[in-house]
Amino acid sequence: MVSDSSSDADFPPIERESVRERLAAERAGTNAQIAALRREFDGIVEANALVAIDDEHDPEGSSTAFERAHVASLLAQAREHLADLDRALERLERGDYGRCEGCGEPIPAERLEVRPAASTCVRCAAARPR
Repeated sequence: MVSDSSSDADFPPIERESVRERLAAERAGTNAQIAALRREFDGIVEANALVAIDDEHDPEGSSTAFERAHVASLLAQAREHLADLDRALERLERGDYGRCEGCGEPIPAERLEVRPAASTCVRCAAARPR
């Protein structure tokens, strides 16, 4: 695949390095969040292993199950965000970062500021089925 030279022009080398550093910092923060959530999840599982919990009849069982499911969901979201950041770093290396994967137009800088791993413009993101 040939890179569009205009996408490289959107991010001169100094700015590309700044984007790379920002993505790396967000990646490090996400890795720390994943580690903390994993410890929390393991703690919930470990605490429940010490007590015979019957989720159906124990009044604490349903809240424990909810807590475990909630932390598992947060962990899955953090892992998906990490994968999004890795894909953003790959796009940066290819020279595609900042271009919408849907329409090919530049993603507004404001969107990338808020969501540095964004791969689509707002219009394409809104049109994408959930």
